[in-house]
Amino acid sequence: MKQEEIERLYEAIEESGFTVAITGAGISIAAGGCSYTGMMARGGMGLRSSNPEKMYKAIYNIFLKAAFEHGPTIAHKALARLEEMGKLQGIITTNEDCIHTIAGSKNVAELEGGCQVNTCNDCGYRNFDYEIWNHGKMPRCPECGGIMLPYDIYSHISLWPPAVENAQEWTSKADLFLIIGTSGYFGSAYWGYRKPDAKIIQINPKRTGFDSIADLNIHEEADPVFEALMKLEEDA
Repeated sequence: MKQEEIERLYEAIEESGFTVAITGAGISIAAGGCSYTGMMARGGMGLRSSNPEKMYKAIYNIFLKAAFEHGPTIAHKALARLEEMGKLQGIITTNEDCIHTIAGSKNVAELEGGCQVNTCNDCGYRNFDYEIWNHGKMPRCPECGGIMLPYDIYSHISLWPPAVENAQEWTSKADLFLIIGTSGYFGSAYWGYRKPDAKIIQINPKRTGFDSIADLNIHEEADPVFEALMKLEEDA
């Protein structure tokens, strides 16, 4: 990792009036999260099971094991701290692990709703509490006793409209995008709203479609990059 790259990242954030982070599976790998390939290896087919116990195990292992057993990574915590400092205005994510919220971030657009938007499969009762998944069994509806499902499973992986609206609004205002561990899946829902002169900095050890349009590509894992960035913040 080049110190020059970290300094350019720091300066870009300092100069930006509105910064948005776009995150994917890559930011959660250090916490034990998984990519789409990893999702299938961990029992992804069980997400559509008619057996509640099998479905719960799949949901927990794929989306929430990383959150409840390992918690936020250095990068998640850094983004929450940048928001607290007024230097990050929003996070757009395809992740459903709730780790951004657990880390303390307030302005998070979870595009697929994930495990913070839960709906009863029988009566439609809805709650917004990811903790219902942390009790070792399939959560049940307090109204009718039916099983509760995360939004993406209940809606057959359609996007959560309030999150899309937030993503579109933040994208239209952003001077700087931090693209972290994602290839931009579902970007078509909001990416067209960006200003043509907005800067793009990608942080990803892998090459993606963002390489050709980014102002800076930092091909490293997110944690060491944000650890170095926050050291600069502390020394400033």
